[in-house]
Order: sequence, then structure tokens, then C-alpha cells
Amino acid sequence: MLKQRPFLIEALTAAGLIAAPFLLPLIGFAPNTANRILVWGLFGLGFDILFGFTGLLSFGQSAFYGTGGFVAAYLLTQAGFPNVVLALIIGMIAAAAVGYLVGLIALRRTGIYFAMITVAIAEVFFFVEFNPLADWTGGENGLPGVPTPSFNLGFTTIHFTSGWSLYPFLAFCYFVGIVVALRIVRSPVGAVFRAIRDNPLRATAVGHNIHGYKLTAFVIAAAYAGFAGGLLGVLQAFMPPDAFTFDTSGQLVMQTAIGGRATLFGPLVGAAVWLSLQDFLQATLGLGAAWKLVLGIVFVLLVCFLRNGIIGGIATLYDVATGKRSASLSKEALPATSEPAREEPVAEARPAPQPDTPPLHLEDRNPAEPILQAKGLTKRYGGLVANSDIDFTVNRGELRGIIGPNGAGKSTFFKMLTCEVPPSSGTILFEGRDITGMTVTDVCQLGLTKSYQVNQLFAGLTVRENLTIAALSALRGKFRLDLFRTIQNIPGLPERVEQTLDLVNLTSRPDTPVSELAYGEKRRLEIGLALATSPSLLLLDEPLAGMSPRERVETVKLLKSISQGRTMIIIDHDMDALFELAERVTVLQEGRVLVEGTPQEIKNNTTVQEAYLGGVHGVLAA
Repeated sequence: MLKQRPFLIEALTAAGLIAAPFLLPLIGFAPNTANRILVWGLFGLGFDILFGFTGLLSFGQSAFYGTGGFVAAYLLTQAGFPNVVLALIIGMIAAAAVGYLVGLIALRRTGIYFAMITVAIAEVFFFVEFNPLADWTGGENGLPGVPTPSFNLGFTTIHFTSGWSLYPFLAFCYFVGIVVALRIVRSPVGAVFRAIRDNPLRATAVGHNIHGYKLTAFVIAAAYAGFAGGLLGVLQAFMPPDAFTFDTSGQLVMQTAIGGRATLFGPLVGAAVWLSLQDFLQATLGLGAAWKLVLGIVFVLLVCFLRNGIIGGIATLYDVATGKRSASLSKEALPATSEPAREEPVAEARPAPQPDTPPLHLEDRNPAEPILQAKGLTKRYGGLVANSDIDFTVNRGELRGIIGPNGAGKSTFFKMLTCEVPPSSGTILFEGRDITGMTVTDVCQLGLTKSYQVNQLFAGLTVRENLTIAALSALRGKFRLDLFRTIQNIPGLPERVEQTLDLVNLTSRPDTPVSELAYGEKRRLEIGLALATSPSLLLLDEPLAGMSPRERVETVKLLKSISQGRTMIIIDHDMDALFELAERVTVLQEGRVLVEGTPQEIKNNTTVQEAYLGGVHGVLAA
């Protein structure tokens, strides 16, 4: 529906905002409550982009809320600034600038450490507002006398004073905020935000600069907070000091959780519930300060029984009513062998599609030219030597296999080749370029990427969205702020995604959530994520791990298909399959190269047989 009617949400939002002042009084809403809901809803838009879409939980949004609000209020009350809207925009810019500086510090850590840093930063800002900057912020008295906006149209002047008179201005600001937020989350940047939320490791591995995107989300949230803080001063006719308090940040988090994260409208719904209940408990029931206790209980109940918030609960009920939810559950209940997509044969020998920005084709280069060279590669962890003095060369167009007993150092070696871990010594040359010490993101952009032994997928997204994330890095580079670009309009993106779906035999499952895929399908998607980046060298870490015999046969066919026109390195314990696939095999033992040769040479090598202690003697000799 959204693809057919791209502006449906915006139109419904506008209609709701226009109807609100006529309908809300009928159910007892005071104008001041409606106006506060809009301010908190706008505040929450940026926070939802940061928390709901990017997965970064910040308890320091009050710092930017207060910064934007006090900058705007100071301009309007102390500096004699005449234009309210321009002052609000300047306050927003100031909050965004502060958010950028704070983000540089806070985003050095992740998870609980990031959250704790934001708490500390909020407390620092609260202290600074009350002490060193008290002459500018008014300290505990705040800044009174913040004017409301007015617009001179030439033939008349429109004044927005208070109550329902101020509502149109706040509603317009909220509408602009929601339109901008919708454009952001629908853009390529919004897609990367969701990828970071679901799996930052894989978002990095497919070539995205996740630190840059995290910082972008942080600055966006700060800008929204700063503008909302300025509106708070306009709404109350003075800028209150409690804008900087930790309670403000905590209330924002709870309102978003109540309404539903990653929905954009969740903060508005949460604010409506929170503020209307607050007014009801205080004014109607006369509970005084006890209203916080009751609201706390309501919050706990909502989080326990509506884990996705009110909007998430409504969406679930809608899916159940329309049959989507029951159909999904039925698919999940099917045994693995009855998955329809797994009954489809894997297509044979498809050509390697490389639209738009392909690497040089095999025929354009000397096939014997090395694409990858490792010289003296060593990795030490304290006194433990995982790999020692490895020399390793792979020619362009070659399919190389790597085997070795458990503990031979295969995974560490792979991680060094893809720059996931730096070598203790030695160098790595890729297409003649020294990549030693580069990041995973940078080498992926150069054309070297891998699939993982344990699936690293974006579990909250569909198959198509997963492949889109990977393809975006190849078509846009590791970082680009095309915040208002429609993702469907990126040249070559739909074609690349469709071609990758075809390569990994998932054309019948493009819009299926990853959580509903069978294990074999997930393994194929894992390979597809690497393929969608259009690598010139593809490393596959145990692509057959955990598969049933049928799945192994199908995946071997798949690997044969995608190997045409590509250079690949495969690690796997299934030596029958690896010997069938590889042109040459490298055997590792105790972190060193034991021997290299053709599959037949490796099978007949007595040193290799001894390395496996006879456990695979029969297989090797067969």
C-alpha cells in the first residue's frame, strides 16, 4: 500500500492534526495538554530514529533539549532577537553541533557503556546550566518572557498566542518534523540505520561505516531535541531549568516505549497516554505527587504485555484480523523438510552478474596474476601463537580450499585476510595493494569480503532488505548522507538485488522475514549478503556447516554456480564437498601451512593423513 501511495502517511497525519482541535475538546482534552503532546512527540521523533531505528539507547537527550531551548530563549529574551522561528532554528543548529561533539565521545563505546556515558553527559549539562552558565540561562529561575511567533502577511498579521491559538503553529512544526523523519527512514541512510540496529558487525562487514552513520543518527536526534526544546519555551512563555534534568530524558524513553519504538508515531502516542494520565491523576483524582507511582505501574504493565508498545500491539491485532499473523505462524510451524523454497532445484551455472560497477572481468586480466598474497603472516595472543609465518597466494579466478584439523588456526587466518583482526607481523596484498591494518569496511569496499561460519544476518528485516543493505555499500560507498533520497531510485539497486536473489535461489522468498527462513535458506542468504557487494574475492567460512545431506548437495551446486567468473576461498570440514569444488587445497596444521596441492595430491599425501590422525584416512585415500 505504501509503495502504491507513498504519501498516504503524510496525508493521514495532516488530516489528523487538522481534525484534532475539533475532536479533542469533545473528550475533555485541554488545549495546553494537546500542545505539550505535540512538543513531546516532536522531541521523540529524533529519539525514535536514534533508539528505535538505529538501536542506540541514550539517556542524555535532555542535554540537547535544554541546549536548543535555552539558546533560542536567550536570543529572544536577552539578545533582543526579533524572529521566533529563526531563533528556534538557531537553537536547533546549536543542539546539533553539541550533539556532534558529544557523539564523538559517547560513540566510542557501545551498549550499556554508551548509555551510561549519555547519563553522565546529561548530568554535566545540568550542572553547567545551574552554575557556570547561570548568567545566561537564569539558573534555577530559567528565562521568562519567551514570545510566541507572529507572521506578517502584508495585508494582515497572524498571532499565535496560547491554547488553541498556538496549536496550528505547533501542529505545523510537528508535521514538518514527521515528513522529514519519514524521508530519513525511507532513505538509504535509514536502511543502514536499521541494519546497524539488527547487526552492527555485519553492517560493518558488508562495507558500511557504521560509526559515521551512528554519529549521523545522534546528531539528527539532537537537532530534533533542540527544536522541541525551543518550542517548550514558546509554549510556556519561559524556558524552565528542568529541561536539563535526567527526569526529562527518562520520561522520553518511557513515552517511546509505551507508544512503540521504530514507528515514529510511538512517541506521540506515548506522550498522549503519559500526559493525559498525568493530568487525570493529578487534577481529577487529586493524587498529587503519587501520580508518578501510578504511571510507573502503568508503564510496567504496558511494557510487559505490549512489548512493542501500543502501536505495535495494534499492528499485531491487525495482522491477526487479516490473517497475516496466522499465516506466518503456520509457516513457522512447518517442518524444515516441507519448506517450499527448499524443494526448488538450485539453478546451474548462472553467469556472474556485475552491474554498474563490476570488478575487472577474468578475461581482462592475466588469470595467473595473484589477487591475494600473504607474506609471513603471524598472529600471537600473548604467549599463544595462532598462526605462524604463513605465505599464501591465490590467483585470479581460482577456487581455493583450506582444510585442517580443529585448532589449526583456519578461522584466525581468515579473519586476518579480511582485516577483522590485525596480524602481529607480516603483510597482506590484495590486487597489488597493501591492505595490512585496514578495516573490514575498507577492504570490503576494495572488493574483498566473506560469509560467516555462524549466520550474521539482519534478523529483523526481510530477505530483500538484507540484500539491499549489502548492495547499497557497493553502489554508494561506505558513507553517504543522502538523507532525502528514495532508496528505490538508486540506479542499479533493484537489478542487483534481483540478480543476487536468483544466484542464491531465493527468488520465491524475497519478502519473507529472515526469522521465518529455514536453516538452509539462511545459509544461502548468508552467502548472498557477501555476493551483493560484488566482491572480486569471496571468502566463505564453512558454508556447509550444520546442513542436512540434502542441503549440502544443493549448496555445493550453488557454490559451483556462483564460482564462475569469481575468485573464491572456502574453508570447510566437509572434505568430500571441498575436494569436489576446489582447484587447489591448502592444509593448515598448528597455525602453519602443512602442504598445498590439487585435491588428488592432498588425498594421497601421507603427511596430511597423519595430521588427521587417521580420522579421515579412508576419505582422503578414496
